[in-house]
Amino acid sequence: MVGAETSSKLRVMSGMRPTGRLHIGHLVGALTQWVELAKTAEAFYEVADLHALTTGFADTGELRANVIEMVRDWLAAGVTPSRATIYVQSRIPEIPELHVLLSMITPVSWLQRVPTYKEQIEQLGGEIATYGFLGYPLLQTVDVAAMQANRVPVGRDQLAHLEFGREVVRRFNHLYGSTLVEAEATLSEFPAMPGTDGRKMSKSYGNTIDIADDDATTTKKVRGMFTDPQKIRKNDPGRPEVCPVFALHHLSNQARVPWIAEHCRSGALGCVQCKGELAETMNQWLRPIRERRAQISEAEVVRIIDEGSEKARAVASQTLQAAKRAIRLP
Repeated sequence: MVGAETSSKLRVMSGMRPTGRLHIGHLVGALTQWVELAKTAEAFYEVADLHALTTGFADTGELRANVIEMVRDWLAAGVTPSRATIYVQSRIPEIPELHVLLSMITPVSWLQRVPTYKEQIEQLGGEIATYGFLGYPLLQTVDVAAMQANRVPVGRDQLAHLEFGREVVRRFNHLYGSTLVEAEATLSEFPAMPGTDGRKMSKSYGNTIDIADDDATTTKKVRGMFTDPQKIRKNDPGRPEVCPVFALHHLSNQARVPWIAEHCRSGALGCVQCKGELAETMNQWLRPIRERRAQISEAEVVRIIDEGSEKARAVASQTLQAAKRAIRLP
């Protein structure tokens, strides 16, 4: 068997679709963990631009710019090429070729039972129900298998995707002999990040606080946030447990959370003051990241992507050749 399981060091793989600038939910929910994982494991982090086509195939004008901006966010958050391989999915032709090979053994029924398949069609419309969209969980499986990763950081909502991939890998190894690495989950336990309108923070809702926002933009967004709808006047007692502003205090103002909760409930703390304090501490928290981001040029991002893609392709080529030998292709 090729792969990282023969090594004493873990190999992790994860990725993101380049669909625009990242927000603080990405920072807390993924990038912070990526940085920590790369300290002890061999890390491969993918710009999943082929995956971006599954729902964004009709408008690709901003795809290249989105790749650059997203990697700039990664680097500013502390993901460094000295500890992690940063690469672009479409720069690794072995990935789509291995995808074709695994598609030959993957039952359509397995793809159709992935929970997000029908859910996303209902949310985004039937026009995304393409052959590529049906097969995107398999492409995710190939992303992991190609890098010979034995660990994948996922949230609980992604466990079904990973288990699907493990089933496919097990089937391949059963048919052709132990060849591909069967990855395991490293669970990420992060609650949903509330956006400025109280819903889950998401670019599609337009309710994000972005890593790249400046101080003034962040302050404007925070001051416009929804709060407890029952706290109408300053001295009304509030319910911090239902307030998105209070939830965000846990990120940048942890030491003050007990005081804020107490004075919100008593009515001593008004929403205007609470938002003002959050805007100030949020900007203080993000300022070092934003300063690093401003120093990262497009040329540097391109260089990092070029070098990382070359390294990732070498690993993927090894995996593909092993799979071809196992299938007995000439």
